[in-house]
Amino acid sequence: MRIWYDACTGKHIRYGSAISQRLRKRGHQIVFTTRKHPDTIPLARILGEDPIVVGEYKPSSLSSRLEESAKRIIEFSRMFRNNPPDIAVAHQSVELCRTAFGLGIPIILTADSPHALSVNRLTIPFASVVVASKSIPAKVLRELGAKKIVFFKGVDEVAWIKNFKSNLEPKQKKPLIVVRQLETKAVYAKNHTDYSVLIVKQLKSLGNVVLILRYNKKKDFIDTVNLVAQADLVVSAGGTLAREAALQGVPSLVVTEIGKTFVNKYLAEKGFPLFFISPQKVLNYAKRCLGKRKDVSTEILDLQNPVDVIEKIVKHISLRIA
Repeated sequence: MRIWYDACTGKHIRYGSAISQRLRKRGHQIVFTTRKHPDTIPLARILGEDPIVVGEYKPSSLSSRLEESAKRIIEFSRMFRNNPPDIAVAHQSVELCRTAFGLGIPIILTADSPHALSVNRLTIPFASVVVASKSIPAKVLRELGAKKIVFFKGVDEVAWIKNFKSNLEPKQKKPLIVVRQLETKAVYAKNHTDYSVLIVKQLKSLGNVVLILRYNKKKDFIDTVNLVAQADLVVSAGGTLAREAALQGVPSLVVTEIGKTFVNKYLAEKGFPLFFISPQKVLNYAKRCLGKRKDVSTEILDLQNPVDVIEKIVKHISLRIA
């Protein structure tokens, strides 16, 4: 089977690489595409992927977003005009969904952010099947347009963290604290305050603080999964990095209301070190959590890898097409 995966962000690259590696082993041909974005191309190289680059991320205005999205759809349509893939897979790529739906290609879609209403409306209704964490209520996904849902016991990040081996550096004398900037240009983050700079100032007295900026194109790319594997504490708005840290047993503090997601609450309830606090309480809570890494080997074994689920769905579609 010829399978298309489109990655729009760094998270998508990690997910796409995990899925692609598995499906290649099963004899499938993968067409891996991405767009220019601060996190995509450098990370793809680290993971040994060589994606086709189509379009770029331009969040400066609503018009720039719309126009870039339209350009990608047109280019994808031309790319697949004479040789379309058999199956399309993505973590809510708007352009993949619109193109694949228009060309009659079955879509396997992963989705974990019901709060991101705009991208949900532009992706979930097009999906042949939505693969989602069982922490997300079926009612929520159906209201967003999901027709068929396959749930798994876990979160998306298990796909690349479960068997992850970090390139750990020698332990530093001071604790390492990683702070991630809110994705301020995301539509769902509109009207939410970015506390990252304030938090960095608060935590400087506790150790070496590394601030991961979302949109800084001038600095070298940082492999954040490896970075948080070495960290003593992670503080973020509660996105992917929070779960990547918690799944590795690193205490992770979520400091925004939008971070209180179904998937984050699920990990916290499962015993992973992920905590919800207000920005005003970061310093006191950081002192309590700093360096208290938890052995989560038992907890992570109890979680299901979504790649296993996707592989089964691909096999099912393959047999149906054949």
